[in-house]
Amino acid sequence: MNTSLHTTAVHPPRVKNSPTRAAIASMAGGTLEYYDNYIYALAAALVFGKVFFPEAGGVATLAALATFAVSYVARPIGAILLGHFGDRIGRKKVLVFILILMGTCTFLVGCLPGYSQIGVWAAVLLVTLRILQGISVGGETAAATVLTIEVSPEGRRGFFTSWAPNGIVGGFVLATLIFVPISALPKDQLLSWGWRIPFLLSALVTVAGLIIRAKLTEPEAFLEAKEEHALVKVPVVEVFRSHWGAIVRVTFCSLAFAIDTVIKVFALSLATSVYAVPSSTMLWVLIVSHVCALVTQPLFAALSDRIGRKPVFIAGNIGSAAMIFAYFASIQSGNVPLLFVAGFLSVSFAYAAINATYPSFFAEMFNLKVRQTGMALGLQIGLIAAGFAPTIYTALTAGHPGDWMPVATISAVIALMAAASALTAKETFKVPLEQLGAPISTARVRPSTSNPSGE
Repeated sequence: MNTSLHTTAVHPPRVKNSPTRAAIASMAGGTLEYYDNYIYALAAALVFGKVFFPEAGGVATLAALATFAVSYVARPIGAILLGHFGDRIGRKKVLVFILILMGTCTFLVGCLPGYSQIGVWAAVLLVTLRILQGISVGGETAAATVLTIEVSPEGRRGFFTSWAPNGIVGGFVLATLIFVPISALPKDQLLSWGWRIPFLLSALVTVAGLIIRAKLTEPEAFLEAKEEHALVKVPVVEVFRSHWGAIVRVTFCSLAFAIDTVIKVFALSLATSVYAVPSSTMLWVLIVSHVCALVTQPLFAALSDRIGRKPVFIAGNIGSAAMIFAYFASIQSGNVPLLFVAGFLSVSFAYAAINATYPSFFAEMFNLKVRQTGMALGLQIGLIAAGFAPTIYTALTAGHPGDWMPVATISAVIALMAAASALTAKETFKVPLEQLGAPISTARVRPSTSNPSGE
């Protein structure tokens, strides 16, 4: 008897990311990205003025802080480029590239000769590397958040995406812990070789992050859209066409992050250079408050899964607007216990509510097909204000360096503007993943090539 055997191709089942794996990878990558970013911020506030801008005299610190701000101008470029490829070829590929770019640039900063060796070219090379770092950071948070949110269970998207900003906080804690003993070196050793150590150590963090991210896979929802040829051709064009309101809203909400750079950069410089607070004391205030934030942020994120993104985000901005005055007042007083209390309430409580909620809040405003581009672009445009805040405030107080009241007032107004912007958003914490964002017309997606007849 004749039997015919029909064979069909069997595709191996896809290995899916668990929400926990995605969250861990987000935190690990964020730790590296922002370890690199924050050692630069700390070095700019404490060292770079003397190493790269010694001829600038009294404005050396201002010049160094300006190089820190430069990367924020490059971030929207990174948001567009990396968002495009994240929405076109995959979230994981972009995350790996980001890690390599940031780690390489940070290591090279640690190898740079100073002004005394090659003159003005030292500053030129520093700014070039800083721009490349900005491009890298411009895509990090959005890529990590989008990958995580697309594999998270309904009702827990806020909690799992909060580990991306927890990585940011972890990066700051790691950078600061390393800088504490470095900043205690004798001045000649600090300025010659000591400041380089944190930058060179980034090579170890880069390798660790790559090992973790290499195990990720693309989210199922993205792969399905890719296989159906449903991805848009040029995400940046489509996101402005269909989600322009969300981009504007995210941009204004992102003004809140100016609070963060004011605390970590401007206030640090003010405390050590004007009020003679020991740099080690200020660094420990920042370390303790950010370690506490590692605990409070997931709690605030879990709360947003229960009561909504908007109430938590808005409350965090209002709290930050109030606490910035208390933080500066504690610096002026020189009272160390008061400094630690003000640091906790500012960073671990008020600002933590913002930091914990924004990943899910922002990502949920966009359709899957433009989610990474939209979130990255709105976030990074808004962050330009955060990047230039320390430089602007340093210039603003140049004649009266101890007068922090205008700085605190402007910071509070910015936080309230972010809260007002959040009020205009729809609440999305209960909206299913596939229904998030504005619909995108099928006429504007790349047509399927699997059926040439088009039927």
